[in-house]
Amino acid sequence: MIRTLLDGLYLFAGYLAGLFLIVIFLLMMTLSLGREFGINVPAGDDYAAWSMAAMAFLGLAHTFRSGELIRIGLVLERLPAGARRGVEILCLLVGTAVIGFFAWYAVHMTYDSWRFNDMSQGAVAVPLWFPQLGYAIGLTILAVAFIDELVHVLKGRAPRYEKPRAETPEEIVTRAAESGL
Repeated sequence: MIRTLLDGLYLFAGYLAGLFLIVIFLLMMTLSLGREFGINVPAGDDYAAWSMAAMAFLGLAHTFRSGELIRIGLVLERLPAGARRGVEILCLLVGTAVIGFFAWYAVHMTYDSWRFNDMSQGAVAVPLWFPQLGYAIGLTILAVAFIDELVHVLKGRAPRYEKPRAETPEEIVTRAAESGL
């Protein structure tokens, strides 16, 4: 049940990131086309920037779980199995600590913005905690994903984000094309 819940959380965060991508597209098109017709979106650039930050951070956990985050795979593939497992655990420990640190302070910063009623300085005054939610929630979900993966690997299982080795040159090209390299 917990596995289904966590996988659903990562997928939901990925869908939210996609929704913010659509919002960015709509805002940018409205801003661009609006100039031709005399339509102005007050603080449209601010909304687009906040949406971009939310998109980037909300998509991190899903990207991590899909095995699409940049890793040290070239180094890991050349290590013997025992050393590879140790390096993988070390990387997950360091990643969990770093992401946990950033998530903690992102949540703290968002809470402080809410507590002090910080407002944006743009054309439209928006409480800063609202656009900061995407950043804080995205990092928190990523921290959960790292902890989840660390526990999974510490139980002796292979990392779920790891894809099987490519066997043919065509498969390498296909994976590179799919990942956007």
